[in-house]
This record gives sequence, structure tokens and C-alpha cells, in this order.
Amino acid sequence: MKRLEDQLSMYAMYHRDIRNIWTHFVGVPMIVLAVVTLLSRPQIEIHELIVTPAKALLLLVGIYYIFLNVKLGIAMTALLSLAVLAAEQIAMLPTSQWLAWGVCLFVVGWIIQFIGHYWEGKKPAFFDDIRGLLIGPLFVVVEACFLMGFLQSLQATIVLRAGEVVNKSAQNVAGTD
Repeated sequence: MKRLEDQLSMYAMYHRDIRNIWTHFVGVPMIVLAVVTLLSRPQIEIHELIVTPAKALLLLVGIYYIFLNVKLGIAMTALLSLAVLAAEQIAMLPTSQWLAWGVCLFVVGWIIQFIGHYWEGKKPAFFDDIRGLLIGPLFVVVEACFLMGFLQSLQATIVLRAGEVVNKSAQNVAGTD
């Protein structure tokens, strides 16, 4: 398994325009909530425990994140647990409403993502490496940590490997003078 720095640096290479990163702050959580919403309705009971595909996914993805980095893995598992709890509430709605929420969140989230990638001028990372679908939510949390001044060593490593984050719209405006 690739190390945390390797995974995030590879993903970051597709996300150096600040506008694309900002679209990910909106789009990725919407997609995550959509996926766990759609996976929260099917249920089986095992020894009085209700198991859903969303909970199974949470367990597997949480383990993956913990293997990458214990502290970030625990944080990601906690955040994903909150998403599953919200999704379980949505899954209790009538079928048409549950599906509408899940599908709309998914579609709108991806539209927002593709707008960011259009601005960036690069395809999404998962087009080249399917693991990008798992790293995306972690990337969003790590970028939020960077904005708050945390994980500076990790940020320096990523910038060294992937380059600085830029605002291409500001560059385009400045280039027209």
C-alpha cells in the first residue's frame, strides 16, 4: 500500500487550482453523503445488529484510512460515521424521497466536481487511479487542516511533490494587463 504522503501527493497533482479545491469542499461531501444514503436502506439483522452496506463500507474505508495514518484515519472514520448517521435518517424517508435525496446529492456533487476540474484544466484523479475515489474525502479533510494551519509538514511534502496551490483565475486576469 502506498504511504499517506504518496497518495495525497498523487491526488494533489490533479488539484492545484484553489477554485478546484473549493469545489471539492462542497462536491466531495455531497457525493459521500449520497453514496452512504443510497447504501443505508438495504438492511440485514445479525444477532440484533442492523447491518447495511453503508456501515460495511464505513468499516472497510475506515480501516484503509487508519492504515494510511492513525490520527487522520480516526478523524475520517468519525466524519464518515456522522455521514452514515445522517444517511440513515434520510433512508427512513419514503422511497421516492430517499432516492431523490441520494440521486440529487450524487449528481449535483459530481457536477460541482467537474466544474472545478474544468477550471483546473485537468481530469479527475480517479480517471488514472481508482484509489482517487477513496483519497478524495481524505484530501478534503487534509486541505481543511492546511487552511487551519495544521499538518504543516505534510503540506510541505505535498507542495514539494505536487506544486503550490494557485488561483488560475487571478493569474488569467493579471496576464491580460
